[in-house]
Amino acid sequence: MIAYLNGTLTEKRKETAIIDVNGVGYEVYVSTQTYGQLPKENSPIHLITYHHYTDSEQRLFGFYSNDEKRLFEQLITVKNIGPKLGLSILSGYPSDKIRRAIAQHDIKTLSSITGIGKKTAERIVLELKDKMQEEASFDGQSSESTVDDERREEAVSALESLGYSKKNAEKAVQKVLKHNEDGQVKNLVKAALKQIGG
Repeated sequence: MIAYLNGTLTEKRKETAIIDVNGVGYEVYVSTQTYGQLPKENSPIHLITYHHYTDSEQRLFGFYSNDEKRLFEQLITVKNIGPKLGLSILSGYPSDKIRRAIAQHDIKTLSSITGIGKKTAERIVLELKDKMQEEASFDGQSSESTVDDERREEAVSALESLGYSKKNAEKAVQKVLKHNEDGQVKNLVKAALKQIGG
């Protein structure tokens, strides 16, 4: 199983990205949400992946955050929703909006996503509504710290992919997080690089 890729983004297309890892090019399918977070071509990249394989094919699906990957894995447990359709759903709206729509039985929002009709939207709600409500309840008191944890994890991984030790990366990221309100990981990484360089 391939859990993540650390390498160089050599090419990005509408639905896929090519990542070079030590001379091997991996084609990774991405949602529009993740595509929007990709760096410029020939830049370092750390991408969380889901390795899908059957008797006839293997595909990698890439995600910018653990939250997006987790929702993807939940969606593909629903009957008749495979990885391709799961990725299409993630391309429709940000993860938090999809989770909220499922938890609130918002069929209209879900069925407005390309490839999702009313019956499929109802099936998604039926099979995932309780899980989404439980997560919302559990995360209610700690959503801010959860976001910080995810930002920290992604930023540290990005710095490691650039060659810095995990210890130095964690120290720099933690220092920046105390004063950084910007939600974008790439800006957190830039600030952490200044800390390490300084």
